[in-house]
Amino acid sequence: MEKFLELEGGYLFIAFVVLAVTLFVSTRPFFGKGAVKRGILSVGLFLAIAIGLHFNITTNRMAEVKTAFNEGQTVICESRARRKVGQSVTVEKSRDWVLEGDLFTSPNYSRPFHTARCILPIKKLKN
Repeated sequence: MEKFLELEGGYLFIAFVVLAVTLFVSTRPFFGKGAVKRGILSVGLFLAIAIGLHFNITTNRMAEVKTAFNEGQTVICESRARRKVGQSVTVEKSRDWVLEGDLFTSPNYSRPFHTARCILPIKKLKN
């Protein structure tokens, strides 16, 4: 549950705001009877499915990234510190990176990277 809140907390807040707007709009007089129930149910169901799918996809990618890193493969992580050029950092065991829980850390780099913000490089297709 802690990992779910860590990864999806922002999306849960956005979903709450969307549900509040849905509630406000569906209670206006120009909507028919039952609009509140249908609106909250349909929007809530959509948001729950979307957030659940996002969590599932993210945790699967995190597991793939961890496995690949432990096997010595290269991992690419998003760097939000640098917004202009070179927004990604290459993480490899050979470059003194260590996996501690869900975080990649290195004595040569100032900040850690969460595995949820990392991907595996695309492998080239053979012709």
